[in-house]
Amino acid sequence: MFTGLVEDTGAVLRVMPTSSGSRVVVATALDLTGTQLGDSIAVDGVCLTVVEHRKNGARHEVAFDVGPETLAVSIFRDVLKAGRVVHLERAVRVGDRLGGHIVAGHVDGIGHVRRREPQGNALFIGIAATEAVIDLCIPKGSIAIDGVSLTINTVDDDGFEVCLIPHTLGRTHLPALKVGDVVNLETDLVGKYIQRLVTRGRGGREARGVDVDLLQRAGFLDR
Repeated sequence: MFTGLVEDTGAVLRVMPTSSGSRVVVATALDLTGTQLGDSIAVDGVCLTVVEHRKNGARHEVAFDVGPETLAVSIFRDVLKAGRVVHLERAVRVGDRLGGHIVAGHVDGIGHVRRREPQGNALFIGIAATEAVIDLCIPKGSIAIDGVSLTINTVDDDGFEVCLIPHTLGRTHLPALKVGDVVNLETDLVGKYIQRLVTRGRGGREARGVDVDLLQRAGFLDR
């Protein structure tokens, strides 16, 4: 699990094809001392497993294997190239502050930047998204864009809008987004469980919709 608070922006050094996908090597100034093989790190919002790690001078180099499923559902298939700047976040530890929101590192869809509007020291970004993603977006709810925890300002039938404050502008690569660029999107984890409960009910049965009986059976109301 992650919080959507970027620890560092690293740079992709190499992308090498493998029999099932790609091996990606990222350089970072983040102190990864103590990082073990098998640890999880979110790379632009995608939970990846550390398969190699070494220190090279003042920076750390860490390698990940990116499988076919990740390439199919994320922007990595098209944009993961040497020189790309990526957001990095280590997995949250029990007892850490949850400053953002609960982020699993599992991409729900790909968004397209449809609007970019600076206003004072802030930047408003409009994202076009699929219906499946939009159905899980609510005003003032949370969403992860390339692994960055952000608050949704507005939602419409075709997408949503967020506002980047100066801190986010200075800590992430999101200020470089242009209209037409693609981003990884992960919706709120709690919202997914609620949607599943409401639409499928228990035991995989098709639900009738939300009514008092459903809420009682789900444990939200006393009988």
